[in-house]
Amino acid sequence: MRALTIQPNNQIQFVDKEKPSVGKGQVLVKLKAAALNHRDQFIREGKYPGIKPGVTIGSDGCGTVEEIGEEVEKSWLGKEVIMNPNINWGEDIRVQGSEYSILGLPVDGTFAEYVLVEADRLAPKPEHLSIEEAASLPLAGMTAFRALFHHGKLSETDTVLISGVGGGVAQFAMQFAIHAGAKVYVTSSKTEKIEKAISSGALGGFDYKDSNWSKEAKKEAGGFDLVIDSAGGDQINTLIKLMKPAGKIVFYGATNGMPSNLDVFRMFWNQITLQGSTMANDDEFQSMVQYVGQRNIKPIVHSVTPFEKAVEAFDAMRDGAQMGKLVLSFA
Repeated sequence: MRALTIQPNNQIQFVDKEKPSVGKGQVLVKLKAAALNHRDQFIREGKYPGIKPGVTIGSDGCGTVEEIGEEVEKSWLGKEVIMNPNINWGEDIRVQGSEYSILGLPVDGTFAEYVLVEADRLAPKPEHLSIEEAASLPLAGMTAFRALFHHGKLSETDTVLISGVGGGVAQFAMQFAIHAGAKVYVTSSKTEKIEKAISSGALGGFDYKDSNWSKEAKKEAGGFDLVIDSAGGDQINTLIKLMKPAGKIVFYGATNGMPSNLDVFRMFWNQITLQGSTMANDDEFQSMVQYVGQRNIKPIVHSVTPFEKAVEAFDAMRDGAQMGKLVLSFA
């Protein structure tokens, strides 16, 4: 089978691998579509821990169960499915355990014609989604779901800010919060991304490269109960100033690195929470899929690229021009 792998020089390369054989409790899924995440580009750039040359990367995908192993319900055979990318979350639902990993490193992932997973990782493809939309859902969707509902305790009365709205997690956080009835605003450095967010139901957006953006946000929104952020860096202090009393900043990444300082005085006086978050436990994955199905939420797909041209999609991820998910098609 054809597979896209990470090589010793941190280059991604197509190779031919043997089709996996199913074992007890496992299923073999023939991929129809797979989706990129920033994690995949970080692996390509050598910026991710535990890189193993030769591993097939990719955490998101949608396909058909072609083979099942012993002790797997026969009803899965032939079904269109998506996969929970968690591996060994652990017993504590609050935080992943020491043996935790994600599909696509260190075990082979979804950028291949077939992927082998445990049967308990499967969820039926939401009926209202296309193959490409479903493929884009798992990792980013579950990350956004946990940040919003587990840590953020989102309610319909909240005013919410989603930073960097072009990314996959931010996209889902925006959509989930809008469907929950919250007042949602976004940031981006691209006017077209802000316009897309507003057309999707956001109330407004701000260019974070504009030195006055936080003043505009304060004036327009009146402050925020919840911020979902992936950048970190000194922007954290700007966000702290924008928070309503007892507000929460939930961050799932730090692309801007460490802040040079932290406004702890404003934080303690206004009782602001700064909360880290990543991925989601297995129950939250299933709840996220149900939420998407019940509310007919459709992921925003930026583009669909043939699998053999995957490098082009990676380059688009690197350049950051996308609004929504970058999907690879095996058709």
